[in-house]
Amino acid sequence: MQKEKLFLPLLLVGMTVLAQGCAVAWVGAGAGTVIYAMGDLEAVVAKDINAVYQATLKALEQLEFRVSSKVKDALAAKIVARDAQDKKITIRLNSTAEDATELSIRVGLFGNETKSRLIYEQIKKNVK
Repeated sequence: MQKEKLFLPLLLVGMTVLAQGCAVAWVGAGAGTVIYAMGDLEAVVAKDINAVYQATLKALEQLEFRVSSKVKDALAAKIVARDAQDKKITIRLNSTAEDATELSIRVGLFGNETKSRLIYEQIKKNVK
């Protein structure tokens, strides 16, 4: 009986916290902004996947990251690189339309918002 009294309030608090996090992410996505959630920076770039892919490779070179693997087809791409601290950087691209590409950036196992945003800004500068 004692466990049941404790479980319900903890469950409600946990659900409330999770629901608030989702609401913030949803509002940000609707506003067309860049979203950083659960270690991933996600954005939609108003260019085709080929342009974003080339801009991403150029950005990684400019930031002096070592690209360890890259794969691409007409609809998706994945680039893996390493920084000076040997943190893994994973960038995923997905074509959503002729002139739009979803971009996802994760730095390290748990994410690094500052580095993710720096990479994103460099990609934006290179998109033509």
